[in-house]
Amino acid sequence: MTKKLDINKTSLTQTIKEWVLITVGVIFYSFAWVGVILPADGIGGGATGLSLLVYYATGGVDGGVPIGVSYFIINALLVLAAVIILSAKFGVKTIYAIILMSVVMGVMQGVIPDNILGLADDKLLSSILGAACAAFGVSLVLMQGGSTGGSDIVAMIVNKYRNVSYGRVVLITDCIIIASSYFLPDGDMATVIYGMVFTLIFSTLANVFLDGNKQSAQIFVMSEHYEEIADLITSDLHRGVTILDGMGWFTKKPVKVVMVAVRKNEATYMLNKIKALDSKAFITMGSVRGVYGEGFDTFRK
Repeated sequence: MTKKLDINKTSLTQTIKEWVLITVGVIFYSFAWVGVILPADGIGGGATGLSLLVYYATGGVDGGVPIGVSYFIINALLVLAAVIILSAKFGVKTIYAIILMSVVMGVMQGVIPDNILGLADDKLLSSILGAACAAFGVSLVLMQGGSTGGSDIVAMIVNKYRNVSYGRVVLITDCIIIASSYFLPDGDMATVIYGMVFTLIFSTLANVFLDGNKQSAQIFVMSEHYEEIADLITSDLHRGVTILDGMGWFTKKPVKVVMVAVRKNEATYMLNKIKALDSKAFITMGSVRGVYGEGFDTFRK
């Protein structure tokens, strides 16, 4: 009974953590656009970039359609199209992120002072800082199994009819949105270039954040002291171990292979411990991405 309560408590804590992190991610992402990019009259890609385009085209500070409103309408239409065309099902976290993003951006646009960071005249720095904040925010949302919609949904629809990679669809979509800003009344080539800089930095940093979160190491150890090594790993690092049967082809003798998956930041410590136990152990280590199971990530459909 106690074990069941502990499991339920852990599950509840994990669920609360995920929703809190999604909320934090949405706040960072929204501030990147409203508090950093918008004051510099910048532009970017995705549904948010398109929302900015609508805002500028409808009058901007003189009465343009609020970003939060456009963002919600665009994503609502995309979700509806995906449901009709693909019979797609969207998780609660994605719907929550889209709705919350619309609300937070609307509120921020109304309460955040103009040029709060004093970067309105520096489009390059605004693009860099905005991209960093947006990448961090969207990465938090994605790592918890959510999504901000936009280009993701467009890619899903396109892939039904054309064999085009996700990255290419997003890149083409973003380039079209950013290039369109040139035809606005106050549009110029500088804005387009800074928009491309924003997109490049945003995609690069988002990949770094997401890869860093999922990177693990898979270690294979061949040693006569495999039992002691396996006990060391399970008792000291509390990681699961698998013992494989192998054969040294040069000696034609059977050998036991210890296999273990660890986080990258645990690998060096583990290797030092193994070498201290058996200096002659033969060890190989490779980087792996996406380890799912006890002690690692939870697979989300």
